[in-house]
Amino acid sequence: MQIITTTEALAAYCDAARGQAYVTVDTEFLRERTYYSKLCLVQLAMPGKGDEGAVLLDPIAGGSALSLEPLYALFRDPGVVKVFHAARQDLEIFQVEAGVIPAPLFDTQVAAMVCGFGEQAGYETLVKRIAKAAVDKSSRFTDWSRRPLSEAQMTYALADVTHLRQIYEFLARKLESTGREKWVAEEMAVLTNPETYRTDPAEAWRRVKTRNTTPRFLAILRELARFREEYAQARDVPRSRVFKDDAMLELAATKPQSPADLARSRLLLREARKGEIADGILAAVKAGLDCPPERMPRVESEAKAPPNPALADLLRVLLKAKSEREGVAAKLIASAADLDHLAAGGRDVPALHGWRRDVFGADALRLCQGEIGLVVRGETVEAVPL
Repeated sequence: MQIITTTEALAAYCDAARGQAYVTVDTEFLRERTYYSKLCLVQLAMPGKGDEGAVLLDPIAGGSALSLEPLYALFRDPGVVKVFHAARQDLEIFQVEAGVIPAPLFDTQVAAMVCGFGEQAGYETLVKRIAKAAVDKSSRFTDWSRRPLSEAQMTYALADVTHLRQIYEFLARKLESTGREKWVAEEMAVLTNPETYRTDPAEAWRRVKTRNTTPRFLAILRELARFREEYAQARDVPRSRVFKDDAMLELAATKPQSPADLARSRLLLREARKGEIADGILAAVKAGLDCPPERMPRVESEAKAPPNPALADLLRVLLKAKSEREGVAAKLIASAADLDHLAAGGRDVPALHGWRRDVFGADALRLCQGEIGLVVRGETVEAVPL
């Protein structure tokens, strides 16, 4: 089992990989104690069998003797496909650390959903169904920052890229035979867009679940969420270490305006009642209170017409029929929220663009406009013109 800990060894491996059609990639990281994921291990494999051409790249053990620049150069090489499974978190690491997103990219989870493997196309499932092997997941939740790595950890980590070769080759052939390479390419365009991995502190409030949708409350919530995001990013600490969502909702409701007000909070962490965090909270509340009415946030759903429940149900039936006929995971085509939005007259949903429109969106629009109906023929549901 080859473990790379020097720049020279990494450069030699990446030079060899540039002569291959693809390289499989996975990472192990920690995020429990930081805002950004901390890279602990990178697994790589070139085409081959077993452990042939597979390595573990150890940035922790390598320390100052290891630069990841040869890896980033490989990621930029347009002649080598970089294969991941469920790539989003992995890509975020490289984008944040080096401003690099591997391309061309192939995500086997997305491809599997396009190729009829259902909505839960997990790596273990694909290994079992395509590679006819089993993966020992006992090391999945171990501490990847501790050294030395155990034999079990290294074996587990390497399996994440060795089986991935067979999965990739199988899915690539299936996509070519069905003419669906462009479908996956559309999804890869989203994953390789740097904007996908940027978090705007001004929009952080939208992730907080609340039933209170009054504009003034939301204005204060927006400023509190903005402060928390900026503070957590600047100090690389988890959001919950600043204050948790329930405390933020309490603060937005009680509107504290002094340290004495903060001291009466039931949910605020003790460390947040003084110093920079306390000052930030009070400044955020003041900014929310001073926000003019025209700049207060509004919950989008308030401005939308309610969905037609009968039409929403029909759209769900149509989606199920289309996904089963095409062998594509329904949730990859359209979400439940997208269907409700369509049933309420909305048209700004992904299902009306690209390959989704061809598979489902065009008929969904016709159904909404009363141009087609649905009939049952045997065990299938079909769209018919009216």
